[in-house]
Amino acid sequence: MSRVLMYSTAVCPYCVRAEQLLKSKGVAQIEKIRIDRDEHLRAEMMQKTGRRTVPQIYIGDTHVGGFDDLSALDRAGKLEPLLQGA
Repeated sequence: MSRVLMYSTAVCPYCVRAEQLLKSKGVAQIEKIRIDRDEHLRAEMMQKTGRRTVPQIYIGDTHVGGFDDLSALDRAGKLEPLLQGA
């Protein structure tokens, strides 16, 4: 299973939904980076992703985007292969 990294904040319903979706696909561990605790981490996320909103999700080296992007990948049948590293 590919490594999953998620930039998030403490109060973020889309982060919770993304985590639920990933866990339903068998992801046991999500590396979370809380950007609400450290402005440097927020700046790092914005530089890497070009986006200001959370969640920002990486599966392996692939920037998936936010919850809507993750959900669209799942509906297209492309999430599980990405999680498996295919």
